[in-house]
Amino acid sequence: MYELRHLATLAAVADEGSFGRAASRLRYTQSSVSQQIAILEKTAGGPLFDRPGGPKPVRITPLGSVVLRHGRELLRRADEMRDGIERFRAGDSRIDIATFQTVSNTLLPQVIGALRDAHPGCDIRLFEEETDDPDLSGLDLMFFDGPGGDGIDDLKLLDDPYFLVARPGDFPQGPVALEWLDGLSLVAHPAICHQAVLEDFLEARDIRPQVVFRTEGNEALLAMVRAGLGAALMPRLAVLREDESLALHQLTPELPPREIFLLWQAGRTHSPLAAHAIELARSAAADLTD
Repeated sequence: MYELRHLATLAAVADEGSFGRAASRLRYTQSSVSQQIAILEKTAGGPLFDRPGGPKPVRITPLGSVVLRHGRELLRRADEMRDGIERFRAGDSRIDIATFQTVSNTLLPQVIGALRDAHPGCDIRLFEEETDDPDLSGLDLMFFDGPGGDGIDDLKLLDDPYFLVARPGDFPQGPVALEWLDGLSLVAHPAICHQAVLEDFLEARDIRPQVVFRTEGNEALLAMVRAGLGAALMPRLAVLREDESLALHQLTPELPPREIFLLWQAGRTHSPLAAHAIELARSAAADLTD
């Protein structure tokens, strides 16, 4: 077995042409250098240096050249590994995060910006998908509108309450009674994720709006509301920007809020970068709630 310290000694002797100068460079005794070279020669099965004696420099043998060439490559890879470990501990590693539309537009930019400021060398990969079945395969973190389930740990970030979004004047100012939604033309998200929870909640109370258009895009829904196709039930973060062409009404009684969680695989040891991302998400969510 070739030890890295022995290979480093071999390289030092080859570079310096002398056991004594190699010892000074490595801060070893000359006898220690000789012992390490002897161990390498025993392992390699032959002499690695010709030793002419006196002031003449030692010369590497053909066998020594083979061992030295591969030894330098192993030393280079070991240096790269040490550098990679140090960068990982400093947060300059890779993180894979799954997100969904509303988080991508509101919460996530704050997290990404702070991560990039703190760890300029980090590699951030983002994946956006609307799904009601969280799959964390290959991911460090996932933003999701619900708790995780079996094999998943989660952190609740915030409640995102629903509003009735309509054109100004379509409804009286102030809260709107929930029963007014029965038969009302609505534009809506696809009936997955929390949208399905919302529609089940209304149906259980015998309130059946008429859904005239479905799309995943928040901006498309808001455009259809402005065009007069129908009103929309949307979480607050989806209409965070002030817009004079829209009116937001609270509902009485309130609809169940969408809960936004951060998920990760249960029992997983976080990288420093992922651990920092979790804390930044917690802080960004608190800012949005305020």
